[in-house]
Amino acid sequence: MAVINAEIMEAANRRAVGKQGTYPTVVAARYDRRISRVVLSLDSGLDLAFSPRHAQGLEHARPRDLDVVEISPSGLGIYFPKIDADLYIPSLIEGFLGSKRWLAAQHGKAGGAATTSAKQAAARANGKLGGRPKKAVAKIVEAA
Repeated sequence: MAVINAEIMEAANRRAVGKQGTYPTVVAARYDRRISRVVLSLDSGLDLAFSPRHAQGLEHARPRDLDVVEISPSGLGIYFPKIDADLYIPSLIEGFLGSKRWLAAQHGKAGGAATTSAKQAAARANGKLGGRPKKAVAKIVEAA
């Protein structure tokens, strides 16, 4: 088992070294209560600030849960020990603060809650037609 773990660790270390040259690393991280944002300073000189409620894993965190932030040794991740939440910076930058699946759910939730005049008109027109069609149920016919 130790050989497998050593191989896995070595492969992970090689991937991390490859990522370090591709993405900026975090040199400072903090939660700013004044503006209610997590603030990251990257080695490229760029500062990122984002609302925790828009980041997967932090969406339900309270300000006191975010006052301790640790930077991973590679600089590619940050960790909030009070809530045991990790953020991987390359994914954060690429997916803007969450996985594609999580972001799709957030966008779907917002879209479903939207009340535009076009959406209302479409719902009324659909209702006049009898509403959403029922799902067809396949009937099983036994051979005699």
